[in-house]
Amino acid sequence: MFRRTATSVEGRCFLHVIKLVSPFVMVVVLQATIAGFSLEVMSSVRAYVAGEALWSRSQKNAVYFLNRYLHSGEASQFAQYQAALAVPIGDEFARWALERDPVDVEAARTGFLQGGNHPDDVPGLIWLFRYFNRVSFLQDAIREWAATDPMLLELSVFGELIRSELENGPIQDGRLQFLSSRLSELNTQFTVHAQRFSAVLGEGSRTIKVTLTCVNIVTAAALILLLIWHTRRLVLQRQAFENALHAETQRLAWQASHDWLTGLSNRRAFEARLQSELDNAGAGALGLILLDLDQFKSVNDSCGHLAGDRLLREVSRLLQQNRHAHDLVARLGGDEFALILPQCSPFDAVDIAEQLRRSLELLSFAWDDRCFAVTASIGVTCIVDRNITLEDAMRRADAACYRAKEKGRNRVQVESGSLGAVAVATRPREAARA
Repeated sequence: MFRRTATSVEGRCFLHVIKLVSPFVMVVVLQATIAGFSLEVMSSVRAYVAGEALWSRSQKNAVYFLNRYLHSGEASQFAQYQAALAVPIGDEFARWALERDPVDVEAARTGFLQGGNHPDDVPGLIWLFRYFNRVSFLQDAIREWAATDPMLLELSVFGELIRSELENGPIQDGRLQFLSSRLSELNTQFTVHAQRFSAVLGEGSRTIKVTLTCVNIVTAAALILLLIWHTRRLVLQRQAFENALHAETQRLAWQASHDWLTGLSNRRAFEARLQSELDNAGAGALGLILLDLDQFKSVNDSCGHLAGDRLLREVSRLLQQNRHAHDLVARLGGDEFALILPQCSPFDAVDIAEQLRRSLELLSFAWDDRCFAVTASIGVTCIVDRNITLEDAMRRADAACYRAKEKGRNRVQVESGSLGAVAVATRPREAARA
């Protein structure tokens, strides 16, 4: 069972990690895809530029060697003419294969290889032509390329014509001059179209570079923004978690030091505060009041614990009225309450206790059409010499409270200094602490 639970937790953690990193993974994959696409496009355009150089040079070479063959009649010159002419014819054959429906990829590959293109560049040449031939710059380049088809045909026919005429004997000067002039015109036309082809490809490659650079910048910016947003979200989540943890820590700390019913400090917090006050030797007199409700059990027995709880809450609110900020009111348990009064003279402590007794006596508590008199037995001790233990201080206050109950309840008893000596408070109320 434990193993299954651990496996389940690990699975949830893994899924959570995947959820956190998935946006970054998608953007990185998109960035890599765009970068790869950019490289492929640029590489293919570069291959066409390189192919155009081969194509243009080979056309010029074909015209040059055919012209030399025209004047010399050497078979080697004609062979070089044929080899040079095979390059643009191979490229032309590849373009025709790509313009067919369906496309003949294998024939196109053969044609580009015949055109002298590097084998590694051939797939890019085919890919760019097939999927981007409707892009304006590539359309213009293909148009310039296709414009040389009649010239290649004418050059090829010229070659066969010149060879057949030379086989029949030397060519007359007039005829020789005409053929040479026409070859020069073809060379000029080839040059014009080759330059336009190169210019269009150059402009297109620059446009593609700018476009793809902008796209890469946008995706990079998106990745940065996503990172900032995601980091901010994580920071906010962590801050919320820390705030919740802090609030929960405070709540638990409050629960550990307070009574759940009345909200007053509990016995633990009371004893810690009392010990702290006893350790502070130079703080002056310390008043300690212990209060026990009279006949509280009768309320619980006759009306139930809900009534008793309500009475305890009302008593706690009354005890907190008019208290100084440094005073402490605590519920020690059951119907027993205590007050710590720092820097409080004995007479002021007695006056405060008497005020509490009278306020409780005037408290009218009703439950289910029944009214109860609320009184308390109160013990008071004033500690001037801090060189006593917490147990001794509590024992002195408890002894006074116990004596108040013995004397008939609803009264204040003052512990006079020794554990056995308890006196009745007699100081009038007008001496009460401000």
